[in-house]
Amino acid sequence: MIRFESVSFRYRADAPLALDDVCVTLEAGEVVAVVGANGSGKSTLARLCDGLLEPTSGRVLVDGIDTAAPESLWDVRSMVGMVFQDPDDQIVGTVVEEDCAFGPENIGVPSAEIRVRVDSSLAAVGLQGLERREPHLLSEGQKQRLAVAGALAMRPRYLVFDEPTAMLDPAGRRAVLEITERLARAEGHGVLVVSHDITGIARADRVIGLDSGRVVFDGGPDGLLGDAGMMALLGLALSPAARLAAALRERGLDVPLSAADAESLVASLWR
Repeated sequence: MIRFESVSFRYRADAPLALDDVCVTLEAGEVVAVVGANGSGKSTLARLCDGLLEPTSGRVLVDGIDTAAPESLWDVRSMVGMVFQDPDDQIVGTVVEEDCAFGPENIGVPSAEIRVRVDSSLAAVGLQGLERREPHLLSEGQKQRLAVAGALAMRPRYLVFDEPTAMLDPAGRRAVLEITERLARAEGHGVLVVSHDITGIARADRVIGLDSGRVVFDGGPDGLLGDAGMMALLGLALSPAARLAAALRERGLDVPLSAADAESLVASLWR
């Protein structure tokens, strides 16, 4: 479990709090979406998960290990994989398999085990067959999947995604969301996703909403998507498909709140 215990954080002594007394958890096998308007503290929370930032006050614990303890930093980062918004910021290899192997090589994993990790990680994200492809020849969606594979090759228990679908088209967003769900529900990883994507929010197990660094919502996605006031506070707007779903519900059709994209809306109408 990743546990935030009354965590506050500020970037400078004279700056306002970016996070203010945050108490949240991420369990193994769970997908948690973190939402909020720009400047609400979402990315700060993500970077606190693996010790990239240290709390100004309070504690962040990863399976009981304090992320602020210098002697435990590598243990924490071996348990928490980070995937950022722009995959180009994480890609360092000249070909796909070299990039995926970069992390394990740097912590001294034996060559035979690296081969196993690279093959399984690329297969998990659907990049098998592209091992010798140069990363700059990949699509944006494939680059994002490569970034996920690189994190997986470290064998983390938890994965933190900071706006992973922001630069992708609808097909790429669906592919990445499906990967995050499979990692949690089929493979048991805890997955935290910072996102503005309504579809991803609707498919999460739990949603944490931040406003000015404070937690103002922590619950199921239906509770958020059905609360127009909270949606507005968190800077969220329904997608066209979600607005159509809301209109259909007003007319008496049994359309779930989780029907936030065209595919899920059609599936709900044809069930």
